[in-house]
Amino acid sequence: MATFLYKLGKLAFRRRHFVALIWVALLTLAGVGAASAPTAASSSFSIPGTEAQKAFDLLEKRAPEASADGASARVVFKAPDGEKVTDPANKAEIVKTVGALKSGSDQVARADDPFKAKTVSKDGSTAYASVSYKVTSMELTDDDRDALEKTTDKARDSGLTVEVGGDALQAMPETGSTEIIGIAVAAVVLVITFGSLIAAGLPLLTALIGVGIGVSSITALADALDLGTTTSTLAMMIGLAVGIDYALFIVSRYRGELADGRDREEAAGRAVGTAGSAVVFAGLTVVIALVGLAVVNIPMLTKMGFAAAGTVVIAVLIALTLIPALLGYAGKRVMPTGAKSRLFGGGKKKAAAAATEGDAEAKPNMGTRWARFVVRRPIAVLLVGIVGLGAAAIPVAQLELGLPDDGAQPTSTTQRKAYDLVSDGFGPGFNGPLMVVADLDGADDPMAAAGEVQKTISKLDDVLTVAPPMLTKAGDTAIISVVPSSKPSGIETEDLVHSIRDTGAQIKSGTGADIMVTGTTAMNIDVSQKLNDALLPYLALVVGLAFLLLIVVFRSILVPLKAALGFLLSVLAALGAVVAVFQWGWLGSLFGVEQTGPIMSMMPIFMVGVVFGLAMDYEVFLVTRMREAYVHGERPGQAVVTGFRHGARVVSAAAVIMIAVFAGFIGSSEQMVKMIGFGLAIAVFFDAFVVRMALVPAVLALLGKKAWWLPRWLDRALPNVDVEGEGLRTEEEKAGAGQGPDADRELVRA
Repeated sequence: MATFLYKLGKLAFRRRHFVALIWVALLTLAGVGAASAPTAASSSFSIPGTEAQKAFDLLEKRAPEASADGASARVVFKAPDGEKVTDPANKAEIVKTVGALKSGSDQVARADDPFKAKTVSKDGSTAYASVSYKVTSMELTDDDRDALEKTTDKARDSGLTVEVGGDALQAMPETGSTEIIGIAVAAVVLVITFGSLIAAGLPLLTALIGVGIGVSSITALADALDLGTTTSTLAMMIGLAVGIDYALFIVSRYRGELADGRDREEAAGRAVGTAGSAVVFAGLTVVIALVGLAVVNIPMLTKMGFAAAGTVVIAVLIALTLIPALLGYAGKRVMPTGAKSRLFGGGKKKAAAAATEGDAEAKPNMGTRWARFVVRRPIAVLLVGIVGLGAAAIPVAQLELGLPDDGAQPTSTTQRKAYDLVSDGFGPGFNGPLMVVADLDGADDPMAAAGEVQKTISKLDDVLTVAPPMLTKAGDTAIISVVPSSKPSGIETEDLVHSIRDTGAQIKSGTGADIMVTGTTAMNIDVSQKLNDALLPYLALVVGLAFLLLIVVFRSILVPLKAALGFLLSVLAALGAVVAVFQWGWLGSLFGVEQTGPIMSMMPIFMVGVVFGLAMDYEVFLVTRMREAYVHGERPGQAVVTGFRHGARVVSAAAVIMIAVFAGFIGSSEQMVKMIGFGLAIAVFFDAFVVRMALVPAVLALLGKKAWWLPRWLDRALPNVDVEGEGLRTEEEKAGAGQGPDADRELVRA
């Protein structure tokens, strides 16, 4: 592996014009494809195998005019203080508005008059009109949404309070200026790390090129592959983070090789051959974690995982080829600034220090001092780290999962205002009515069977109202609307869904009707259940595959085991922080959390997938430097210190950059994106600075040589991928160049 990548790095350095041209051409091609591709017409959400999806499929087959999975809007009217919506003037305005809603768009399937549908509150202060569309929310055009907004704006002019809920106004999440701030922070960290604007600019430039190619490709294929807007958001989030990190690793190693006295082409080759090997395997762990999301069997999540994995592959390829090509263009300007300027480095003194960066006699940096402290006090560091992360993980015990509804929207949005008006006027359950679909094909008397279904459901706990059955034209299917007493995301509503389904066998034996519960609320419950059921198999698959991969990389059993256990500890601590902020409301105002509630149901499995892959980046890069020092003859404790001397600064910078990029998404107006950004940022913080920087060296110091133990039979069976660049050192010695800093080291085997 190292020898192949070494040759690839030198080739890219020599043929830099050709390599740069290829990547510019790919970026142009992807951009043209995105610009010319048709707008994605649909982003269907389905959860195969669940009862809610089966009910939707049945309605689509027997009553396509019902548009069960079409977009919906709930237009809520509230009369001015002291008035009622039933007052003649207000009633006339509402009826006029409902008529305008029907004629405002060709995609409107139905708009119910609240006075005929009896959706007027008991005190007469509030009413709502349900609007159903023929197509999904993502298929609605801007003209359709504009018609809805203009109609409601006219109604407001009459003095009525008018707000709109539902998914008809759903639009692309806005991330705001904080996303740009995240990139700016990354730029500052890179400048501080490298002390050179050119060296700092390379990782940013290549990461943006990689994200540009990835996101443009997703946009170009969105219509053909039915990709949602969140897909590109995730790809951008992951692509930026790993793109900057991978380039940072290779540029840092390149500068170290230059400081050891190698010429620029040789330094580029060795940087790609050593740090590039770590990048390849780190990238593989991220890809495994993202592609593994297919195990959940939710098409939307699978597409998000594959799209983000594709962006990671692009980031790896760019790091291995475009980075050495651009290093060829940069010349000596990528050298440590102290060697050529006083601007950052302070002149000749720091130039001399930079030249002796790899020398053991050089002044120890912060990473070296910290590693020496950990090696001296491993048990104390281990206990403090485990206790701290364990304390952060305590809130996980009260984790409540669900999917966000309009009640989680910012209070300034019309969706949230509509949600609150309905809750105040009718009850929280009206914001998430359940749709019970009765298959009457096997019933002797369909009408009587539908009536019996209604009667049975009305006797259950937490049922507020049950609407009369609506039969299809063929009379073989009935739709019954059930309004719970509790809010859509409440535990009581979930219990009600299960209760209705539990009575299904009783109803079928008595009437021959087969009932299914669906609707947005039931769909959310089914998604949560499906994700919970898939978590352990997914965790076993991803961690298992990565464990095997890391055995090949480190040629050790205990090091990969320690990496996996450390990851589990950090992800639990991060989930605990998410619960504390988004469910309990701790420091909620600081992160713009206006409404607490259940944690997004896909958050645990999503964090496991993404964070595991990213955590292995630091594990691979940091521990391969330790492994490299150990196989070149250093004692285990000294190898830990050497690994930190070379890698701690870079890994710290990479973690700060990744945290900054993820934290940039906390500014999103979308609760889901905000939660993902916070969760990933805090998880990287815990994993990089507590697990990798403290627990890892402490465990390795305690284990000593045992850390690198591998059974002989397994050592013979495993392929030798040579991540530590052992083959490069051998070639250098054969060429008579073995007088470098490693010449006095004896190669050892674990």
